[in-house]
Amino acid sequence: MLTLVGNTKSRAFRVLWMLEELGLDYDFQVQMPRSEEVRALNPLGKVPVLIDGAAVLTDSTAILTYLADKHGSLTFPAGSLERARQDSHTFFLLDEFDACLWTAARHSFILPEDQRVPDVKNSLRWEFERSQKHFVDRLGKGPWLMGETFTVPDIIAAHCGSWAINAKFPVTEQSFRDYIDRARNRPAYKRASAK
Repeated sequence: MLTLVGNTKSRAFRVLWMLEELGLDYDFQVQMPRSEEVRALNPLGKVPVLIDGAAVLTDSTAILTYLADKHGSLTFPAGSLERARQDSHTFFLLDEFDACLWTAARHSFILPEDQRVPDVKNSLRWEFERSQKHFVDRLGKGPWLMGETFTVPDIIAAHCGSWAINAKFPVTEQSFRDYIDRARNRPAYKRASAK
């Protein structure tokens, strides 16, 4: 039995969505970051945490990749050119989307107040908006980043898109908005959202 620890308003949602896409049985323990229960599993206090037997895994992207590889779904085989392209999309998203959103969050409510630089958020919004054009180029004719195959980077991209909308970051590229809507209409996304 897999156990996911986290909450739906964090990157744990990505793992929750992946578990639903894969149709796996799991237990979902709702915990906030930095809680005692989370720190017992991850000294940094970050979520998500996935427990698989005796193994404790952290970092949403590492968990997504592990689950995809283990179950041979939502991914291309390691060592293939398709996997290299898929991983390129993943790393682009972590650098260009996730990093901007996370840095903005840190300077909004995570860092101690005396360490926050609220003005940095303007440049992060600008960077996020600019990166959408590159995302659209990567998407091409879609519907997903790897063409007809929905993969790990699609979960990250759609999660970042939803995060951006909630954080009032500019989502200016219509094809990116359409992509987010397509992803959020997947049955597994809807099941994860209902948790």
